[in-house]
Amino acid sequence: MPCPFCNPKQEDIVLANDLCYARYDIHPVSPGHLLVIPFRHVASYFDTTDEERMAMARLIDDCRTLTDRERHPDGYNIGVNVGEAAGQNIMHVHVHFIPRYRGDAPGEHEGGVRGVIPRKSG
Repeated sequence: MPCPFCNPKQEDIVLANDLCYARYDIHPVSPGHLLVIPFRHVASYFDTTDEERMAMARLIDDCRTLTDRERHPDGYNIGVNVGEAAGQNIMHVHVHFIPRYRGDAPGEHEGGVRGVIPRKSG
C-alpha cells in the first residue's frame, strides 16, 4: 500500500516550506487539527535530519499563525507518535498540531499530553 503522506495532492497542502508541508488531519480530534509532515519519507522523528526538524518547527509556528487567525483557540497540543506502541499507525513521521478549546475535555487538565495513558492523567 502506498504511503498516504508521500506525494501529497496540491489541494491538500495548507502550508509548506522546502522540506515539509502541513495538511488537515482527516480524523481531527478538534477543529483545525493539522499534521506537519516532511516531504521525504522517513518513519521516525528521530530519523529526520536537523534541517527537517528545523523546517517542521518553523512550519508549526506558521500553523499557529494560521490557526490563531482563523479559529482563535485557547491552547495547543503538539505531539509526535513514534512507533506502534506509541500509537503511530502511519510509518511516515508527522507532527500533530492540535488546537484546544476551553471545555473540549472534561476536568481541568484532562486534555493534556498525560492523557495519552488515561490511568496516568491524574
